[in-house]
Amino acid sequence: MELMVLLNALVTRLLFVLHSLIGVWRVTAVKKEPKYWLLALLNLLLCLETGLTLKFKQGRGYKWFSPAIFLYLICTVPSLWLLEIHHGTQYCGNEPGAVQVNVSNQDFNQSRDSNHASEGTDHHIIQTAKVFVKQLSTICETVWTLALHQTFLLLLVVGRWLLPIGVEITRDQLSQLLLMFVGTAADILEFASETLDIEDVRKNYALINAILAVWTWSMLQFPLDLAVQHIGCKPSASARRMPSLLLCRYSAELWNIGVSLFIQDGPFFIVRSILMGHFRIFNQMLVFFTAKNILVMTLQLYRLAVITLDFRAMILQKSRKGEVSCCPCEHNEASTHANADQATAMKELVAFPPKEEPQAPSEDQ
Repeated sequence: MELMVLLNALVTRLLFVLHSLIGVWRVTAVKKEPKYWLLALLNLLLCLETGLTLKFKQGRGYKWFSPAIFLYLICTVPSLWLLEIHHGTQYCGNEPGAVQVNVSNQDFNQSRDSNHASEGTDHHIIQTAKVFVKQLSTICETVWTLALHQTFLLLLVVGRWLLPIGVEITRDQLSQLLLMFVGTAADILEFASETLDIEDVRKNYALINAILAVWTWSMLQFPLDLAVQHIGCKPSASARRMPSLLLCRYSAELWNIGVSLFIQDGPFFIVRSILMGHFRIFNQMLVFFTAKNILVMTLQLYRLAVITLDFRAMILQKSRKGEVSCCPCEHNEASTHANADQATAMKELVAFPPKEEPQAPSEDQ
């Protein structure tokens, strides 16, 4: 096993565990009940996945799916749910978190000076750590919750980048996937923060749960790599019907369209429409992002129509010519076999050069 692969696999999962434990700590501090520390046991699943991946995959990733990202979601999402539900009855007025931080900074400086003058270095480090933890505890809960949301999405993107990739995905595909994840994470963060910050929403417990359910549903796209990978075509794919051939050739594009319509923009549009239509909640940003969801869904449906019509025209054109292969994998397999045969012939030619035929004696001799 390569050292860098092992290091990346362990460091990334360690970051996931640390961030999850911070979320559990905040839940325990807010609820003031030690029983919520039991949420930390979910990290045992991530530890088990780490051991199995190192043993059976040598630290490499899997095809189409990332178990580490999925288990990180399982470990972190419950803590964010509890913080948001508790946050529904808590408000920060006039930015008290910033005032408390300034006061704590004064205590921090005084403690540092006194300890430096009278006590040893080890005790000074311990006291400094205690004051720092106390300072973090005084930050407003809304600031903590938003910071956990932001770092959660950042770690999903950075962690997917650091995790070792499998043999099925190339670095070019990984870079495309990461760029998609950055835009997706920004939309999800905007949806959660913009809708949950509405005062009328905070007064409705059922509405908070509905928004968090849609938010959780949208997070399930991060463990999947289908946005940049085509599914494999079987040898009998050419004998299938048109929907199967369409899925075979445009699986990545169809997955992106499905994610937008059924996992992200579609559910976001439904929630915002309910807020405006049923609950009569209107503000400038809510109207803007609702219009943005409508525009994105319209463009995705237009994209789907274009793909279908182009594929139908290509099928008709190939049927007239007597060709049946429509899947890119079949073409790739054929070209791969042709290249392999050509390479084998070149090797044989180099290893066994053709013998020179003896020249026939001339008539003059």
